[in-house]
Amino acid sequence: MSLVMEQPAADVPPKVTSTQAQESTQAKERYDPKYDPLKDKSPGHGKEYAPTYWVDTAGAPPEDDGPITSDMDVDVAIIGSGYTGLSTAIHLAEMYGIKAIVIEANRMSWGCSTRNGGQAQCASGRLKRSQWIERWGLETALKMHRECIDGMNTFKSLIKDIDCDPQPGGHLYVAHRPKVMATLEKEAKLLRDTFDYDAQILDAETVKRDYVCDQEAAGAMHEPEGIGIHAGKLAFGYLRKARALGVKVHPASPVMGWETRNGVHYLKTPGGVVKARSVGVCTGGYTSQGLHSELKNRLLPVLSNSMVTRPLTQDEIAACNFKTNQVITDTRILRHYYRLLPDNRVQIGTRSAISGKNAPEKKYEDMLRADLTRKFPSLDQIKIDYSWWGWVDVSHDMMPRIYQPNPKQSIFYALGYGGNGVMYSAQAGKRLAQWIAGEGHKLDLPIFESKLPFPNVREVVESEMFAPFRRVGQQFLYQWYSLKDEVL
Repeated sequence: MSLVMEQPAADVPPKVTSTQAQESTQAKERYDPKYDPLKDKSPGHGKEYAPTYWVDTAGAPPEDDGPITSDMDVDVAIIGSGYTGLSTAIHLAEMYGIKAIVIEANRMSWGCSTRNGGQAQCASGRLKRSQWIERWGLETALKMHRECIDGMNTFKSLIKDIDCDPQPGGHLYVAHRPKVMATLEKEAKLLRDTFDYDAQILDAETVKRDYVCDQEAAGAMHEPEGIGIHAGKLAFGYLRKARALGVKVHPASPVMGWETRNGVHYLKTPGGVVKARSVGVCTGGYTSQGLHSELKNRLLPVLSNSMVTRPLTQDEIAACNFKTNQVITDTRILRHYYRLLPDNRVQIGTRSAISGKNAPEKKYEDMLRADLTRKFPSLDQIKIDYSWWGWVDVSHDMMPRIYQPNPKQSIFYALGYGGNGVMYSAQAGKRLAQWIAGEGHKLDLPIFESKLPFPNVREVVESEMFAPFRRVGQQFLYQWYSLKDEVL
């Protein structure tokens, strides 16, 4: 049942008792490795961070404004304190002088923003440029490419005064099998000739000699845009920047109920009710099914595993021939993302379990370790210092949406990056700020003009009973993708 209720009642917020408010300031939950956004009603209440390399090495989290402890009346509330939510708040303040409040269920940037691979690529969603042309035509595809270039510039501008260990130099897209090279060459030619984007094809010998000796590499496409960053330092830098602009950021304040009356939103948290005239939703892969009816079943949350080794010795670096710190992905559908970090550790990630219940199973860490060894046999016995997983928000058509789903309600969202959110979340926050400030209708790309789609038949997908069965389809898809990646 939806938590959204249109009522003609008087404009009076629901009451929160003093006991509830007191509990909200004290509550702190342990990290839950089995959290699942399709099964759990809420991401939690003041949960600790996942045990990631990024959190452990980012330094102490910056100050925030503490949990909500009383009722509040604000113009703009943003739900979610990750990259998107903080970027939205930053751009609202810088572009429009609007001081939003940011509400977070757990610790600041608790979700994907401190669990990703730290790869900022010139992409939005999961589709390639050639697929944009197939879906939308050449003119729209060219505009979408310009949006990504503009997004990369937005990202660079945001991080220029943030100490987030940037590793510029581009993106190396490694062909994991020889048969992939023909497709990669065709895509690179399209990027150069049609999009004026200097993508270059490298043969296997060049990749292994001049970049990295990934034993699987049958060649690669090198893109000029791509930056590696420290995910935790970036999140904490965004938080400092937002608060310096007057943004109030409240952790341990999960939205437990959402009512809309007379065009005003009442967000119930454990410590008080936030009355807001506009709400921006920036909850990514941690979007609860019951948060709002406009979001239910609009995303497929997918788990991604990541691990970081101990620092490599110089001999080990030489054995892998790591001559680049660029961000690297391979061409698998179930892709790997990896790179050499500034402290000479190797970070690598890929798909994980289907459900949160199974996420802690050691076999997924073992699978990823085997993938690392296949690429770099000399690292077969290397110690893994960090291993974690996190939820990625994938839309059902593989592209994000920054949109106002109901023109009668001042609710806006930026969701569905499909694993390409490190860079594009900065731009999405800017675009979401435009929507909230009343300028969203000037945006004229498909990702700004329609809702997040449902997966198939609406009447079936909207059913409360359907969500678990999506996981069955996902399991079959993973098996098919693995067959295509490794055999066919």
